[in-house]
Amino acid sequence: MRPMRILVIEDNILIGQLLSEMLDGLGHIVCGIETTETAAVNSALRLKPDLMIVDAQLGNGNGLSAMATIQRTTPIPHIYMTGGYSQFAPRSIVLKKPFMLAALSQAIQQALPGSADTTI
Repeated sequence: MRPMRILVIEDNILIGQLLSEMLDGLGHIVCGIETTETAAVNSALRLKPDLMIVDAQLGNGNGLSAMATIQRTTPIPHIYMTGGYSQFAPRSIVLKKPFMLAALSQAIQQALPGSADTTI
């Protein structure tokens, strides 16, 4: 798999940093870490990442709402993370926290165009 530019949306700074380190270990480039819905939308439109990994529930806003706004302008493959939220659209790729490196890698593969979507 080629290295991808990935935008992380996670309101917990520590989790965002740990995820960034995991992605770096897989050979990807984290082009940004955002903590709010508004910042997620602005960064996605500005940075045009190859993939987004988005926390479903943010302290300030909602990751699902952010992705809906982004997808209307520029479709970007994405993966949702959740610690318990369960109201995802069919065929969404969902990582349930906590997750291991293998599950993250599998989700990234599934998020690529032409892959089957699933909950991991």
